[in-house]
Amino acid sequence: MWQSFYNTMIAQNRYLLIFEGLGVTIFIAICAIIIGTVLGCIFALLRISKNPVLSGIANFYTTVIRGIPLATQLMIFYFVIFSPLGLDRLFVAILAYGINSGAYCTEIFRGAIQGVDIGQTEAGRSLGLSHWQTLAKIILPQAAKAALPTYTSEFIVLIKETAVASFIAVTDLTKAGDMIRNATYNAWYPLLTCAVIYLALTLGLTKLFSVLEKRMAKSDRS
Repeated sequence: MWQSFYNTMIAQNRYLLIFEGLGVTIFIAICAIIIGTVLGCIFALLRISKNPVLSGIANFYTTVIRGIPLATQLMIFYFVIFSPLGLDRLFVAILAYGINSGAYCTEIFRGAIQGVDIGQTEAGRSLGLSHWQTLAKIILPQAAKAALPTYTSEFIVLIKETAVASFIAVTDLTKAGDMIRNATYNAWYPLLTCAVIYLALTLGLTKLFSVLEKRMAKSDRS
């Protein structure tokens, strides 16, 4: 068993492919969640706007992006939209994942904002705060805490969805495992290794955000 593992993963430094793929996966996920968070904040505010045009634009964005499979979006971005520009495939992957994540973050943030008791808004206005001051100082801090569990789930899903980045030849973690499988004709060790790494990433993030959520709850009580 050890010899088989050595021949598959260690020989010819094939394990380095796993580390390189892991780095790409983490890089894509972090960049995409940052883009998604920014887009989510912007479009969530548009979504709750009383202006029907702005609200309609945000609704169109979330409906279209959430209604099309991510793998299909990824290939449309790379092979159709940006094909004439010859952009780096990693950049296109980050952009596609970020825009996709932004649509889900929009709905997460919108729901959290609208979930804050209307009395909080009235209290802010009674203190002489403007609409935007009330939103920034009272509504958004409470909405952020309410959105954290669902936002955590979105980040975890995003990490797992990076596995389809190989559709445009990005060497992420899954692609690295598949390359080792092709080279050694052994699927067991490389794919199991990838599965364990994905599991460790998701469990680690779940724990990290759980600690953050508890600290935020403790700060509320104090």
